[in-house]
Formats: sequence, structure tokens, C-alpha cells
Amino acid sequence: MKQLTKAEEEVMQILWDLGEANVAAVLDEMPEPKPAYNTVSTIVRILETKTFVGFRKEGRGHIYFPLVKKSDYSSASMSKMVNDYFNGSFKSMVSFFVKKKEMSASELESILKEINKDD
Repeated sequence: MKQLTKAEEEVMQILWDLGEANVAAVLDEMPEPKPAYNTVSTIVRILETKTFVGFRKEGRGHIYFPLVKKSDYSSASMSKMVNDYFNGSFKSMVSFFVKKKEMSASELESILKEINKDD
């Protein structure tokens, strides 16, 4: 699965949250300072080219909607991160966050319970 830029991910997050929207609605959801309308329109067209977004005509405009599920993109992104930065080792990634004190022992315990629940 193709990786998205930060701007593309921001637009996708909005589309995942809204389900579908025109460019103006996506722009309304963006934080200040808002980019130009043409900038958001260009990002949406790039996402369309990457087959992340589909559209249907409505009046004179288009309504855009996600073609890729958020869970599928999240899974692919996490796998890429684990492979690129932690040599494919989930254990190394968790160890990294624990050592950086960005994960408490109770959070680690909770994660392990979730993992074991799925088995």
C-alpha cells in the first residue's frame, strides 16, 4: 500500500471521520491556519490518483469518499514503521517506547492482555 504525505493523511483522516465530503467540507474541518481551497482540491485529486479516494458527481461539484479503510491503512503504516525502524521486530518497537518512558508498565501490560485475548 502506498504511503501518504502528512497533508494527504490529514485529508484522509477528515474523510474517514466524515464518510464523504466535498472539498469545502474538508476545508471546514481543517485547523487554522487553513490551506487554500485549491491546495485541498489538489490533495484530494492526488488521493484519487493513488486510489485512496473515489468520487461521485453531485450538481456541479464532486463528493469524495474513502476507498481505503482506515484500519487497513493504519495496519500497513504500522507494519512499515516496524519494518523500517525496528527491523521487523514488534518487541524492539515496544522496548524502544518503554525505554523512552513513553509507555508505562501498566500500558504495556494492557497491550499484552489485548494481544493474548486475540490468540
